[in-house]
Amino acid sequence: MRIKYNAPTILTFTLLCAIIMLLSQTLIPNLNLYWFTVPGKNNFHLSSFRNCVTLFTHIMGHVNWSHLNSNFTLILLIGPMLEEYYGSADLLIMIIITAIATGVLNVLFFSTGLLGASGVVFMMILLSSFTNFSKGEIPLTFILVMILYIGVELYNSLNSDSISQFAHIIGGLCGSLFGFLRPVKKA
Repeated sequence: MRIKYNAPTILTFTLLCAIIMLLSQTLIPNLNLYWFTVPGKNNFHLSSFRNCVTLFTHIMGHVNWSHLNSNFTLILLIGPMLEEYYGSADLLIMIIITAIATGVLNVLFFSTGLLGASGVVFMMILLSSFTNFSKGEIPLTFILVMILYIGVELYNSLNSDSISQFAHIIGGLCGSLFGFLRPVKKA
């Protein structure tokens, strides 16, 4: 028996995030702050190359190992199934769109920074509820997941904490949109 690199998009994403976390915790302490955190609307400057890059790269940085672990436990659980169903390239495009959407909307509406892959996690959670539905139908699993995950995030948004429920909600909406638009299933 041999080990197979079965989900290249998900595994490469995970590996990059782990390397970034290791570097930010050891050799380059401000790495996450400078290259993997989207500044809030008051500190974001469109003329700054670094600020623009973080609109995507924020999904690869994490506050600590616990934050990374909580995101990638779900990404590693759901991601390979989605990658097999939609294909590596399509899933990568969905991840990039979700990252940019959460980054841009955070800059437009919030003064706090954004760091982590939680929006991507929620995109995958909602998207996974579409993997076995037929056109013209709305899966009950989607409705239940939407109520449970997005409903909880809306409720949690009423509390003041350091978690971006908005990124979770936008990620979930991206996953819902991708599910309804549904790229052709790969063979």
